Amino acid sequence: MKLDILMSSIKQRMKYLASLLFLIFSITVLNAQTTTTKSSDQSTIENSLTKLILVKDQPVEKYSIAERMAHHKVPGVSIAVVRNGKIDWAKGYGYANTNSKTKVNETTLFQAGSISKPVAALAALKLAQEGKLDLDENVNAYLKDWSIEENELTANNKVTVRRLLTHTAGTTVHGFPGYMTNEDIPSDVMVLNGKGNTPKVYVDVEPESMWRYSGGGYTIMEKVVEDISGESFQDYMKNHILSNMDMHNSTYNQPLDSELHANASAAYDSNGNIIEGLWHNYPEQAAAGLWTTPTDLAKYCIEIQNIRQGKSDGLLSKKTVDIMLTKHKNDWGLGPSLRWEADSLVFSHGGKNAGFTNNMVAFAELGDAVIVMTNGDNGGRLMSEIITSVSQHYGWNLGKPRVVETKEMTADELSKYTGRYQLDFQVPGIGDYIITLKVKDNGLLLEDPNDSDSFILPLNDATFMDIENGDTAVFDLTEGKEGFRWNNQYQLNKLKD
Repeated sequence: MKLDILMSSIKQRMKYLASLLFLIFSITVLNAQTTTTKSSDQSTIENSLTKLILVKDQPVEKYSIAERMAHHKVPGVSIAVVRNGKIDWAKGYGYANTNSKTKVNETTLFQAGSISKPVAALAALKLAQEGKLDLDENVNAYLKDWSIEENELTANNKVTVRRLLTHTAGTTVHGFPGYMTNEDIPSDVMVLNGKGNTPKVYVDVEPESMWRYSGGGYTIMEKVVEDISGESFQDYMKNHILSNMDMHNSTYNQPLDSELHANASAAYDSNGNIIEGLWHNYPEQAAAGLWTTPTDLAKYCIEIQNIRQGKSDGLLSKKTVDIMLTKHKNDWGLGPSLRWEADSLVFSHGGKNAGFTNNMVAFAELGDAVIVMTNGDNGGRLMSEIITSVSQHYGWNLGKPRVVETKEMTADELSKYTGRYQLDFQVPGIGDYIITLKVKDNGLLLEDPNDSDSFILPLNDATFMDIENGDTAVFDLTEGKEGFRWNNQYQLNKLKD
């Protein structure tokens, strides 16, 4: 049952949520060195995937990337690994297009989703370094044919580029669903005014008062870059940012140039089907419009790492990169998310567009990184399994599977949870949302006529979990209150038959 996905769609008025996918890592850096060859590294990693949730005292099964791709219905994956400041290896798996049988390789283009943001942030940082903008100046001082509507919330604290980059500007619009390839795409100003397929971008909480992710804020930053530079955003990024990092297999052009289509991956939904039109277009370029490869994103990571270590002729100065990697609210830098401190400092960002799911994780001081890009809506769990395998192989300790202890229950004990349950509100387009729970083996089968079924195991008398994906059902069997809460979000009450 995926009510969380269904209800996001309803609330956000979009089928796909352009949001961050964060891995929750437990970082302890080990300095062990590997003596294996690159091919051996790859072979070990790609055949050592495990599920993210393991049951205590049960044997740990290991899978190949191909097996987990099939399980998660993700046709294509591309990986790049950075070690000691250099690209150690990069490899593609599966298909970029199942219709044409085009396979993924290390140069196949994927949509980066929100990983577009930390790369795009370099444009504003470069302009600031050149003295063409002040990170703490009211952005209306730079905007020409559009401006942020001032109100009582901006009276004392203004919208600044620093606040836009750190998601503390108080601006609206979390993410963007994109446009079908046969649809006209709006300009930046149209997007900001709510004339596209998302609401207008404005300030609805006082700047700096809280952290709230805002793709709308990055669209304002995009407009600032264009108005200061006099160039289109894609041209500025190509001429001043991407080319200076040798990211020649990357572009912010939207729509994608036709000559690049043959090298671009198609996008796939949660059932493994190609999205109509092959992919969506994203005119909100800074927020979601980058087409790239893990290898090119590895070059971004290496550039930041090298500058941090004192490279004097880099894209930015060390002073600017240090500012970029300074934590603000919610441990956010000027572009990337930040985790941990000192030698363990990690900068990262996830990315989610329709049919693409990605993650990029890099150590700021140690010269190591891993980037995984997938062409499926189900790529999140697969991606996490791959990063965990990479981390365990190299001793990075970026994450490890969660181990849960299940409780044995008899069929009679399980039977008290069975029956029909109804969501406590009407779902547009469906009406009454009713599921059925039945005893199956040592757990419960949740039959959902509106979505795929789930098999949940008891962790205790109240909590059951789908160990494939971590979905939980917490039951209250008190008379008159019988029901359960799904993923701590949606209440379903037991029907009296």
